[in-house]
Amino acid sequence: MKTLQKIAIPFSLSVLGIILFNSCSVGIPKGASAVKNFNAEKYVGKWYEIARFDYKFEKDMDNFTATYSQNPQGSIRVQNRGYNYVKKEWKESVGEARFVTDKTEARLKVSFFKPIWAGYNVIDIDDEYKYALIAGSSLKYLWILSRTTEIPESIRQRFLEKAQKIGYNTDALIWVKHNQ
Repeated sequence: MKTLQKIAIPFSLSVLGIILFNSCSVGIPKGASAVKNFNAEKYVGKWYEIARFDYKFEKDMDNFTATYSQNPQGSIRVQNRGYNYVKKEWKESVGEARFVTDKTEARLKVSFFKPIWAGYNVIDIDDEYKYALIAGSSLKYLWILSRTTEIPESIRQRFLEKAQKIGYNTDALIWVKHNQ
């Protein structure tokens, strides 16, 4: 019995470690690159989600916003809020984002359920920090954000073309309603 425990416990811990490691993907899709000379101070504040891919954490949500603020230790507080139009209720989640390398490169990792982290990569942003294109760790995650509930057609096209060149299926984007 003791021999079985000597094998089973380390094996179980190894499997658990592999599962946790694989769930903590903070990469960036092949062909994408994070914005350099990024200014976190200009990025903080409220953003409206203009478009996204459908996934379970934002399913059936409209009026979705993300508000970023700086934490004293240098990380970024992330407050996501949206209206679930099926359940007819507001949902909110608060997490933390940290820079993967340094604050001048827009490669971050974000967590709402520590110790699980996911990639958050600003891959395009206008000079005035009004519109941003965000890539997750893989081609399953993409967001278009704006400081207002609308985005100019020229920016929309720029972001869609960039995403398509990387390999995103932009036809699958959900265009978020902002009516509340």
